[in-house]
Amino acid sequence: MSKQVENINEIEARIAEIEQAMSAPDFWGNKNQAQETVRELQNLKDKKEGINVYDKGGAIMSILAGAGGDDAEDFAQILLHMYLKYAENQNYVVSFLHENKNEHDGYRNVTLEIVGTNSYGNLKHENGVHRLVRLSPFNANSKRHTSFCLVEVIPKISKILNINIPPDDLEIDFTKSSGPGGQNVNKRETAVRIKHIPTGITVTAENERTQEANRENAMKLMYGKLIKKAEDEHRDLEESMKIASNTSIEWGSQIRSYVLHPYKLIKDHRTGFETSNVDKVLQDGEIDEFIVASKNNMV
Repeated sequence: MSKQVENINEIEARIAEIEQAMSAPDFWGNKNQAQETVRELQNLKDKKEGINVYDKGGAIMSILAGAGGDDAEDFAQILLHMYLKYAENQNYVVSFLHENKNEHDGYRNVTLEIVGTNSYGNLKHENGVHRLVRLSPFNANSKRHTSFCLVEVIPKISKILNINIPPDDLEIDFTKSSGPGGQNVNKRETAVRIKHIPTGITVTAENERTQEANRENAMKLMYGKLIKKAEDEHRDLEESMKIASNTSIEWGSQIRSYVLHPYKLIKDHRTGFETSNVDKVLQDGEIDEFIVASKNNMV
């Protein structure tokens, strides 16, 4: 029978207890119990190393332009290029789920599905506010401009989870799809917007042609966001689902700054890791060192 453990000392004590039990001659006498114990041991070791159960799977990444107008939307395009190159370097498979472009080929927002081994475990460290400082290409006087984007990364959920969410906790709205091919879809309201009332988390799905399919996709996105919230708060999922989410974006709490003028430097404010080779990062998608530094910085 597995035990509930909460902190690192309890985890290490339980690992030692299981390993001692596994050395007993009769450990495999009860095959089912032995297999359950081995699974518990692996889960505890993963937990100790900070490996989430979803880390080895796929990711859903959204990039949202924030303060900065055209510059911020152009910054979203720059970040998108960086992450696409990173995915290419890692042999990940990328699919566009949603994109909202402006007339300058910038992005107001864009959402990607990124599939490959450890894609969520790696890219979740990119979650947060990113800040760009440069000479604005949209200003006739080429003044220095600061813009922001929010990068949100949640685990890709392949199936509806066995999680009890009371129906009264969900606010579901149906609207007409605004995505590509909108003129060809029927005039029914196929897009689905779901709000989880206790936390304030909201998701939208509109890629599919039926309400049912979009509702299922929206619920998968909702589970992903709830799981990410619980992970960030170091709480059980059920407990985290009862706590209100801070939905406001604090632009002063950026995780990383990309400075292109008056000098060139990319610095991660969580770990202190920095590099002056901005082209390697932004053009070639080489963000591995930032990800490794963030992993090493985890408590």
